[in-house]
Order: sequence, then structure tokens, then C-alpha cells
Amino acid sequence: MSLASPFPLVAVDVGNSRIKCGLFSGAPDVAGHELPKPERTLTIDPTQSGWIDLNDVCGEFGVGRVAWRIASVQRKTLATFIEKLRELGVENIALLTSRELPLEIALPQPDRVGIDRLLGAVAANRLRTAGQAAIVVHVGSAITVNLVAADGSFQGGAILPGIAMSARAMHQFTDLLPLVDMAALSEPPAPVGDATQAAMTSGLFWGAVGGIRQLIELYSRHVGGEPLVLLTGGAAPSVARLLGTTAHYDAHLVLSGIALAVAHAE
Repeated sequence: MSLASPFPLVAVDVGNSRIKCGLFSGAPDVAGHELPKPERTLTIDPTQSGWIDLNDVCGEFGVGRVAWRIASVQRKTLATFIEKLRELGVENIALLTSRELPLEIALPQPDRVGIDRLLGAVAANRLRTAGQAAIVVHVGSAITVNLVAADGSFQGGAILPGIAMSARAMHQFTDLLPLVDMAALSEPPAPVGDATQAAMTSGLFWGAVGGIRQLIELYSRHVGGEPLVLLTGGAAPSVARLLGTTAHYDAHLVLSGIALAVAHAE
């Protein structure tokens, strides 16, 4: 199915640990300079029963009267999601690939890049000023730090293990280290832990922040000037506050990128 479709649209970001849906009732202006924002959102934990109730995000339009455009980095969850949409009678479904995006991807295998990373770059191109580079950080199951050049092309980036992923690995591959729940962390931990669990929490969190800081510094040197720095993802709010006033957090960066990609395709 062609990506082009009239709005209303539900943009869907299928990640490794959650599904995010956002309703856009009208097409954004492709020549604008602000990100389109979803009017209604729904975050789904696919491990929970009954997670497929989608009426809340569709509002008055109804599940079958909107176009569903999906970006996914999780094949199993994607298959289940599409199967459920079909069971609900939905026909207007399309999966985004790198080929449909209004983005130059300066890499040898653009179809092998995570679609969420590319959609973050689409959104960044909407916000950065002419001649300014951008750095887009996704803080989720994995952490990605991505570079958009001053000409708007996606240059690639770095992929790090996410904070929760690192916590599971430390527990799994050692004998005595406990499993630390980093999902409950709303504020930065003390850097000096006074017990094993506190020390692990400190190392996991500040190690991730340090890696992100270092990559931002290296990318900034590479491009010169002051790039736009954007963060998104479940753990991004606490990290963004530690990167200075030039870093901006946006909860719906990927969903906005989907809406822009669909609008450009019309």
C-alpha cells in the first residue's frame, strides 16, 4: 500500500518495550517550522493482556476510519499489532521504510538503519535552522546518538545499551549483583553509592549520561558550531536536564516524524 493517505492519521511507534500511538486529525504544513503534535496519545505495554484497546487514541473518528502508519523496530510485536488491527476490520495500514522518508540517508545501507532513528532526523530537520547540524538522542531499550549534518542528511551515529538493558546484563552475568529497577528512577542518583545497589544505580545512570555527553561533544567538534540537540524516549527527561540548556526533550519526536513523512508523501 502507498504511504500517501488522507488524514486523520494514527502514527504508531513500535519499540522493543512499548508501543506509542498518536492521533493527527489533519495534515501538518510541510513548509512549517514547528513539529506537529499528536492530539491524543496512547502508550501500550504489549506484555499486558487487553493492550489492544485502541479507541482512546482514535477519539470520535473510530479505529477503522483513520489511516494507520507504523514505524517498528520490533518484528514480533509488530506482527501481533497488525493482526489485531486486521481483526478490528482495519484496512488502511502501511509500514514505513527508509524509502518513504523525506530524508537523505548518507549511509551505504539505509534500509538497515532503525526507522525510529531516521524519523527522529526527519523531525530534527523541521526544527533546526538553515546551516545548523542536529544531534538526536533516543534513550530507550537502547540508547542511540545520531548526527544530522548541516545539509539535513542523516550521517549515522552510535548505539549504546540502554540503562535497563545494562542493569539486566550486570545481574545476569555476575553471581552477586542484584537486578536493579532503573525504570523507577525519576531523579539522578547520588554519584557515590553507599551500598551495592546504590553503586550500581549510580554507575548505570551516570555511565549512560557520560557516554551521551561525550558523543555530543565529539559530534559537535566534527560539525563545528552549535548543533541542535534533541532527546526523546522513556528515560530521556532526567537525562536532558543534565546536558545543559541547549538540549531539548520531546516526548513525541518519532510520532511527529511519522506525521511529517506521511504529509510529504501526499
